[in-house]
Amino acid sequence: MPQDAIPAPERQLRLQHEAERASGRLPPLQILADRVAATVAQGVHGRRRVGQGETFWQFRRYRAGDSLTAIDWRQSAKSRHYFVRENEWEAAQTAWLWRDATPSMQYSSDPQLPTKATRADLLLLATASLLMRAGERFTLLGSGAPAATGRRAYDRLAELIARNAAGDSDLPPFEPLPRYSQAILFGDFLSEPETVNDRIAALASRGVGGLLVHIVDPAERTLPFRGRIRFEGFEEEGNTLLGRVETSRDEYRQRFDRHCASLQELTRRAGWVYLQHETDRSPESALLTIFAALAPNTQRI
Repeated sequence: MPQDAIPAPERQLRLQHEAERASGRLPPLQILADRVAATVAQGVHGRRRVGQGETFWQFRRYRAGDSLTAIDWRQSAKSRHYFVRENEWEAAQTAWLWRDATPSMQYSSDPQLPTKATRADLLLLATASLLMRAGERFTLLGSGAPAATGRRAYDRLAELIARNAAGDSDLPPFEPLPRYSQAILFGDFLSEPETVNDRIAALASRGVGGLLVHIVDPAERTLPFRGRIRFEGFEEEGNTLLGRVETSRDEYRQRFDRHCASLQELTRRAGWVYLQHETDRSPESALLTIFAALAPNTQRI
């Protein structure tokens, strides 16, 4: 029955049941996300860079163009040279997190593997946990909630994910994000590359940096099935029956590789980073790559 044909009270009751079911898995998901983030944080050394702040970093020789007020006269008195005192960067960046919650993300080719949605939620929360540890500001893109720091912001983000367990768009909403902020997007990005490009280019044109995390089930990449298979669409695409999947495997893999290459190219043109993550790989490996990509815009952990 179409959603608009369901009486409002029944539709609300269904939504409440779905929200309760989603929130029921939230505490374990947060715990796992914190563990993944802690594992990565333990292996990451703090990054230091120059900027406005109150924490001393180092002295360096005075260079032409430096302000005279930047000279540290006490340190300079110990030498024949002038020295400038440099402080550590402490201005928090803002990260806008988003994940695809449409039906196609519910796919898993093996009961032992997480669905793409489960892995996307885990990586999003683990990324938020790292940002929280670094004192960064973050929020869920499209939620209307302002970016904030700290544990309360992290818990609020988790609640927003639980309440929005299902979505109707496989691309993030366009919002006029502040210049120099970061957008971190998790999804399977099955839309035509031109459509994905339009959304990313719109954000990049405003000076927003970003990271596109392409979540892939291993079967989507390799098409390992054999024999007569009926494929059912998750989003009303209809069904496709293949008499012998093996005969289509090479062509399918080529098309999938071209799709991934297109996503990688469009993110490169936007100055963004493309990361492909398969659900049979460890979430820690993906999170470490995410952190490395964000490191130039993230404080030390």
